[in-house]
Amino acid sequence: MLSRQVAEKLRAFETPFYLYDLDLLEQTLSSATSVAQRYGYVLHYAIKANSDPRLLEIIRSHGLGIDCASGNELRCALEAGFDPSMIVYAGVGKRDKEIRYAIAQGIFAINCESMEELEIVNAFAKEAGKVVTVALRINPDIDPKTNHCIDTGQADSKFGISWEEVLEKADFIKGLSNLRVKGMHLHIGSQIRELHVFEYLCHKVNAIVDNLSSLGFELDFVDVGGGLGINYDFPENEPVPNFASVFSIINSHLKVGGREVHFEFGRAIVAQCGELITSVLFNKTTATGRKLVIVDASMTELIRPALYGAYHSIENITSTSTKNERYTIVGTACESTDVFDESVGLPMTRRGDLITIKSAGAYGASMASRYNLHDLPPSVYSDQL
Repeated sequence: MLSRQVAEKLRAFETPFYLYDLDLLEQTLSSATSVAQRYGYVLHYAIKANSDPRLLEIIRSHGLGIDCASGNELRCALEAGFDPSMIVYAGVGKRDKEIRYAIAQGIFAINCESMEELEIVNAFAKEAGKVVTVALRINPDIDPKTNHCIDTGQADSKFGISWEEVLEKADFIKGLSNLRVKGMHLHIGSQIRELHVFEYLCHKVNAIVDNLSSLGFELDFVDVGGGLGINYDFPENEPVPNFASVFSIINSHLKVGGREVHFEFGRAIVAQCGELITSVLFNKTTATGRKLVIVDASMTELIRPALYGAYHSIENITSTSTKNERYTIVGTACESTDVFDESVGLPMTRRGDLITIKSAGAYGASMASRYNLHDLPPSVYSDQL
């Protein structure tokens, strides 16, 4: 929890805003990279999680590449100084201009998610007079044991190509003369806390790599995606995710014959270093007796709770009351779903108190909108306090 002294310093900034703990980000990156280096693993940061320039500068300094999901994310990564040879570009629906832009930049790989996309990338590569490195994003049909809104690796998902279709059309893929199929990409979902799921992934990858090799594909790398979850319930108990366990599982179970192994972490890198600071505007009690705390943040700053019922720990960081109450924390947007949490135990909360919504460094600011013509939330950094 933020100290009272730091909390009072936050009153100098207009709420709502995102507060980033840069020391924790450094610690998280050091943990991830030090363990990855033991195994020779290559790390990419999923820039969709948060594209804040200060955070990107620190991430780049630790040697990570970038995983992009749009042309603008690719442009942002390049403008932030990331080496094109360390950038991968996935995404189920790439626009023509985005594909052409990626080809022109000479990035590490375009991860293709359908047969038609492979055809289009091949055509645009031919048009540019280039042979482009691609990875096949294959859907392995694995249940990642996470929120169904953020799983991406089950058979009916929009993401990836089914393994059966790859087998059926292997000769067609190999015949695309302006593509160099050098990798395989799998990403099964986000916020995975049941780590045995990564064992299932490894077994699927092993079988698929063997089959692709037997079909004549010469793969240089396997990209197993990201997905490592964080502790939203008790963030202070686990400020840095358990990278060591995931890498150990992958090392023990993945058998890909000396090929490079790549990861794409987003949430695991930045989620715990960011929190949304908001001020209490009003208190009121509904006709049913529910006590509401209305804060000046809303789903426009942090949409995850409204979008798919995500949980974030919430604290009052300025109240001096010793009496606790149960509150429903709601935002300012003109939507009934604009609720951060219900029945939150807080010290007695009054107008002007500062509330923190924790573990919001990933998919908070990056998903912010200007609905109701709200301003986008600014950033405050720990070295400003």
